[in-house]
Amino acid sequence: MINRSIENKIRLLSEKFPVVIVTGPRQSGKTTLIKSMFPGYRYESLEDPDTRLFAQSDPRRFLGFREKIVIDEVQRVPDLFSYIQTLSDSQDIPGQFILSGSQSFLLNHHISQSLAGRAAIFHLLPFSLDELWQAKMVPDSPDKILWKGFFPRLYDKDIDPVDFYPNYIQTYVERDLRLMQNIHDLSLFIRFIKLCAGRIGQLLNMNSIAVECGISPNTARAWLSVLEASYLVYLLVPHHASFNKRLVKMPKLYFTDSGLACSLLEIRNESQLGSHYMRGSLFEGFVISELLKGRYNRGLRSNLFFWRDNKGSEIDCLIDNPPQITPVEIKSGSTFSTDFFRQINYWNKLSGNRPENSWVIYGGDTSRITSFGNLLKWDEVRRVPIV
Repeated sequence: MINRSIENKIRLLSEKFPVVIVTGPRQSGKTTLIKSMFPGYRYESLEDPDTRLFAQSDPRRFLGFREKIVIDEVQRVPDLFSYIQTLSDSQDIPGQFILSGSQSFLLNHHISQSLAGRAAIFHLLPFSLDELWQAKMVPDSPDKILWKGFFPRLYDKDIDPVDFYPNYIQTYVERDLRLMQNIHDLSLFIRFIKLCAGRIGQLLNMNSIAVECGISPNTARAWLSVLEASYLVYLLVPHHASFNKRLVKMPKLYFTDSGLACSLLEIRNESQLGSHYMRGSLFEGFVISELLKGRYNRGLRSNLFFWRDNKGSEIDCLIDNPPQITPVEIKSGSTFSTDFFRQINYWNKLSGNRPENSWVIYGGDTSRITSFGNLLKWDEVRRVPIV
């Protein structure tokens, strides 16, 4: 098993909180992780119909008395949260309940209602580049990693992405969507997802997507919320630092896994990706996702933003660690140019940031320190300071 970077933080907080919750997209490795970390616990999956019926009909008996238990896909029986609250309050046993689920808004609703202050919450995305690096499984080119993506089963079972992702999308649509929202036309929703994939790295214009998909803007917003809640997409919001300039207010859209996005764009091999018009956007999304994983794997919330003024000056990513704000530019090209630092130089003049705290991540194979800032090759994203 490839070691997960999030494990240390989960183990630490399981000794302090009665409830630990691990969320993330389907097939991101949640079950494998928690079963390996807590082998002495009773394991129950609410995907199983008989287990789910037991939990619904007799929740107190299902949870047991002073018994440590792992409950997978806990959002399938929402009433359990109230019983878990009662037991955790009365028994006060650290790490008594380890819960996992793949739908954040269902979990978050019940956490805020029942488990606020009692639960440590973690977000587990598919493998990070750093985790693959530790396991010596990093593909040898950026195009290969973009096309393959990061879902564990691709590496564990050596499945071709062309076989994995269409089935993943179909399973997600058929299982999760029916539970999360009543969507009647599933083929139309898949078209919506594909339209979102074609807008990676762009300012999010819901009206434009709605018109092209043939749905109302309110429906488009609701469907996007479903994708967010499933951890398939991530919205990068604009930073508030204006420097007396007008800023854009719309977020930018990214997919949390580049392989999934490639499949939705019908990119069937890495050679096709090399000349694809979306390659730069996919590379940008890959870097944003890696920075996000770095935060999540430390048990931290996102501190990532972008910055763009009304004249088009832009920084792809700002990492906000007060009092320091770190600019990161993302370039898919493999040949270094001083022009890579043009927007960062502009930002540094406005903000007073120093070049040594500036980063460009590009598709090349050489890292170096320049007079404008730090240049990192694509497989060294982990070196960017995110905390």
